[in-house]
Order: sequence, then structure tokens, then C-alpha cells
Amino acid sequence: MNNSGVTVSDTFFKRYRELVRTEMLPYQWKVLNDEADITIERERDDASIPNEKSHAMENFRIAAGLSSGEHYGWVFQDSDVYKWLEAAAYSLKDHPDEALKKAADQVVELIGAAQEPDGYIGTYFTIMEPARRFKRLGESHELYCAGHLMEACVAYHAISPESKALSIARKLADCIDQSFGPEEGKIHGADGHEEIEIGLMRLYHTTGEERYLRLAEYFLEIRGQDPQFFARQYREDGGKPLIGGLESFSAAYLQAHRPVRQQDTAEGHAVRVVYLCTALADLAATKKDEGLRKTCETLWRNITERRMYITGGIGSTVRGEAFTADYDLPTDTMYCETCASIGLIFFARQMLRSGARGEYADIMERALYNTALSGMALDGKHFFYVNPLEAVPEKSRKDPGKSHVKCVRPEWLGCACCPPNLARLLSSVGDYIYTVSEQTILVNLFIQSELTCKTEQGGEVSVSLQTDYPKTGRILCTVSNQGKIPVRFGLRIPSWHDGIQGIVDGSAQEILNEDGFWYISLTPGEHRIEYTLELLPKRWYANAKVSDCVRRVSIARGPQIYCLEEADNGKDLHCLSVIQNAPLKYERREELLGGIGMIRTPGLRLLNRDEEAALYTDDPGALLTKTQELCFIPYYAWANRGENEMRVWVQEAPPS
Repeated sequence: MNNSGVTVSDTFFKRYRELVRTEMLPYQWKVLNDEADITIERERDDASIPNEKSHAMENFRIAAGLSSGEHYGWVFQDSDVYKWLEAAAYSLKDHPDEALKKAADQVVELIGAAQEPDGYIGTYFTIMEPARRFKRLGESHELYCAGHLMEACVAYHAISPESKALSIARKLADCIDQSFGPEEGKIHGADGHEEIEIGLMRLYHTTGEERYLRLAEYFLEIRGQDPQFFARQYREDGGKPLIGGLESFSAAYLQAHRPVRQQDTAEGHAVRVVYLCTALADLAATKKDEGLRKTCETLWRNITERRMYITGGIGSTVRGEAFTADYDLPTDTMYCETCASIGLIFFARQMLRSGARGEYADIMERALYNTALSGMALDGKHFFYVNPLEAVPEKSRKDPGKSHVKCVRPEWLGCACCPPNLARLLSSVGDYIYTVSEQTILVNLFIQSELTCKTEQGGEVSVSLQTDYPKTGRILCTVSNQGKIPVRFGLRIPSWHDGIQGIVDGSAQEILNEDGFWYISLTPGEHRIEYTLELLPKRWYANAKVSDCVRRVSIARGPQIYCLEEADNGKDLHCLSVIQNAPLKYERREELLGGIGMIRTPGLRLLNRDEEAALYTDDPGALLTKTQELCFIPYYAWANRGENEMRVWVQEAPPS
């Protein structure tokens, strides 16, 4: 079965997609062209982070010979432009916009002008050090940027086939193919930051060119075969570092410590890990490689069952933006980069292609509704790099170990990978709602939308999904099967559900859970499915091995994690406790934060009996408690009301 189109009409996500189209893309265009009057913040206390300007578009103009000057910014600054172009392509697919199309066409033309005769593109090396091409791959991000360019060009080709986009991508892929591979005289290694593998797979799916599939597979399989590859390149290059300090990280940081088929834990930089896994899962599904699928499953389980935050965030330490150890999930010094959760969503989508398991979509939903959306303010012009689970403004300002924990989203970041990554995810969210294969349609996400696809016999199937989820759990599916044989229609059964009902064509049905989906055989004709999920506020508890969360509780409703914010509850959130078994009352507040559900519950506040209390005391009566109503808001909406404290995990007090 071929998916020929998804149209998103969902109220919740339509607002975000409109925000991308009307605010984010124009704003980011100005930033990338250094036309915005903004403050660019470093994502942590590190003077080496470039934050004077973006200069990303100007780098291309200099590389193309249209301007003069030197390269500015990170060696991977080009990728900001590529992700912007990809987001613009998805937006233009749904909303033709003459001004946006003109800007995107200019970007494609400029990239083409900066492309070297042999197909190479990389503005830093073209401008500054052409002799060092591919010689310091642990730091250079050359293939990382190339992968993002390929993704952008494939997306843009889909809405503008007359443009040069696809030919630019193919020329670059051919250049890389000439330089890398098992043959003598070629480079026997991969990039330090995975992404080229994703780009090549997308280029293969679009063109059918087997060379691109083979090259993607080569980059995946060569990784870790020679754990000393990057270190040896550093020695042989002998030049200055391209990213200071990166050469000191181990091979595990780059997922190069062992061959990928032998890797069984998520090690190193979190974004790199999930980008690697995304490409691995794509390759496994494409080639029906069961061994590779099992590798993906092993890594999936380690991430989601041992190393993932309840918000869908990943990355436990600021040092290298990396995973650490099983159950090491600190809530105040974590990293939880926005891009990492976006990468986890990519990984989940590819896992659904080779295995219809509801848990993949559960995690996709968790990361989407929480950490991904938290990465941007409600105005579309301020962004988080890091998504904490607790934050105290003064500690972030004064503790160097918490400088990465922002309490207000910056206008832009010195490393600006997250803002355009969010733009491309939100503008393409329709691609994640369904998984279509053979005679099966899976509904992964309950986002109001319409799907049209063709069966292998040539018949057309259309699906209309009507819902106001997650405001409520009422979902109406209207399916028109115009083929000649039944279609297997699978609705996800969320692992968090508090009750579930299904009615098909007016008849109540027993809902059988098959690996997290409820399957219905839909014969040719029209069908109406009423699917209702009960969404109740509830408490969640962490495994006892998660030391930061012992005797603490988090509050959720459906896929959305909730948090306390100082704006509703006052300062010193660490002194608040939820009362065990106290009722959790859900109420809609349409006037607040763009329309949210708030959860209220009786709680307690811990106080010093004496305002002038000593720092330490042996008096067991020095502390007292008073009752206080606690107000929780959805995690994604925090930090939109000025600088204030926030906390996800809250102490729990026994009932009085």
C-alpha cells in the first residue's frame, strides 16, 4: 500500500504548524541572514561558543564567490540552512506561499552556486581550509551537513521538482561515493556525527539508486570496525582542532567503540545515538534484515527502559550532551537536548516500519507532546536547547554546572541546531500519524487528519480522523475502502490508557490488544469507528534505582507530563508535596498559555518555624507544614510567563 498524502487539520497541531509558517520560518530566515535584532545566547558557560551572529547564509555567499570574508560560526553552521529549507518545503506542501517559495528558491540557487565542481559542499572548508577536506572526520561534521542537505533537497524536490535541489544532492552523494568505501584508495571510515546515513537512505527511497543504499549501509557497518580511526586521523592531520576539546572524547562518544551490530547500550552523544539508530532501523526495514532489526530493538530498549526521562528527554549530562549509565537520570543537571527528543521520534517512526508495536508510537507521542514542544516558546521565536525537569533561576545564573539550564528560552543560540530542527519536525508531523504497509494502516498518533493511500490492487483507501485529543480522548475514524479486499486497520492502544471503548459501524466491540494495537478488518465500503480513550490525571513513580526520583511523584494526563511552576505555586517548589491519594482535579483554562488543561490537588508546603532559623539544627520541631493547593500545567507550556522556578518530580506526603 502506498501513502499518497496526509492532511493535518488538528486544532492543537494546526496552531503549531501555523506558527512555523507565519512566525518561525520568517523569523529564522532573518536570523540566518543576520537581519534580526536579537541576542544570541551561548547554550552554556563556554566562551568558545560563537554567538555574535549566525552568518550561516553569508557563509554560502562567500563560498559561492558572491561576497568576501571569512567563515564564521561552527564548522557545521551550514546545517542550520539545510534544516530551514527542509522545514520550508514541508510548509509549502500544505500552504503555498509566494514569499516563502521565493526565499527557498534563493537558498537552493545559493547552495548550488557554493557547490564545488566535484560536487563537494562545505562552506568552512571551501572558504578556510580546502586541503583538510575529510581529514578530521571526528570533528568536521562534513558528512553530517551533507546528510541534512540531502534530506532538505529530497523534501524540496517533492514540492518543486523543477528546481536544482535533487541534482545538487545527487552530485554531492556521488562526490562522497568517490571518496568513501571499501575499495583501495578510498577513506575507510565514517563521520563523527551520524546523519549522512539518514540522508542517503532518503535519497535512495526517492531515486531508487542502489549506490546510495550501499553507501548508507557502508557508513553504518564501518562504524566501530576500527575504533582508532578518528584518533589516527587527528594525528595524521596535525592541524588545529575544528571543535576544541572534541578530540579528547573516547570512541564510545562517537558510537565507534565496537561494530554497530555488537552495540547493546546507548553510549555517547545522545543525538548521534538516535540518528544512528534512525538510519539503522530504516536500513533494517528496507532490507528486511532481521539481525539489524534486533540490534535496533536492543538499543531501543536500553534507551527507553533504562536511560530516558519521563518527558521523553534523553541525555543525562552536559559533558558531551551524552548518555551516562542505566538509571542515571538527574533532574537538575540533565541535558535532554531538544534535538535528541526529535531524533528519538525519528527512531520510533522507523521502528514502526519493521514492527507494528504500540510502544514505539507511545514513545514517539511522549517525546512529541513533552520535550519536543517544550523546545519552543508559544510565540515561535524563543527556543530551549536543554529541557530540564527542574529549574531554579538563581542556581542557573550562579552555578557553572547548571549554566545550561535556562529558565527563559533565548531568542537564538550559539549552536542553533534545535530551532530549525523543530521547524522541520512540526511542519512534517503528518508523516508520523500513520504507518502504511501492504494491506495494513496503523494509527500511531491521534492527530486530526485525513489520509489517502492506494492498495496493492490499485484501490484507494481514505481515512478521516476526527478528534480534539488530547483535550479529550474521543476519536472518530471514517474509513472508505474502495479496494477489492479487506484492509487491516490498527488503532494504537496507549500503554497509559485508563479505559478504552470501541464501536465499529454501530456495534460495540471487544478490544483485543495485539502488541499495542487494536486491529479491525475493514471490508470494501464505508466504515465508522468510534474509539474512546479515558484520560485521567494520574501519578507516576520512577524505578527505585533512579536515585533523583525516590519518594517523588510526577503527574500526567494521557501523553502529557505536568509540572509545577512558580507563577502558580510560589517560590521554593522543592518544599511542596503532593498528598498521597488526594484527588487530582482536571480543568480547562482556555485563556491561559494558549489553552491548556490544569491539574489541581491538595498539597503541603514545608516551612521553617523560625524565619531566622540556623542553617542546621538538632531540633526535630524546627520545620512545620501548611496546606496549599498545588497547580500543575503541561510541561511543554512552562517558561512562557517570565523567569521562574519549575519542577516535574515532586515529593509525596502520606495522607494526614
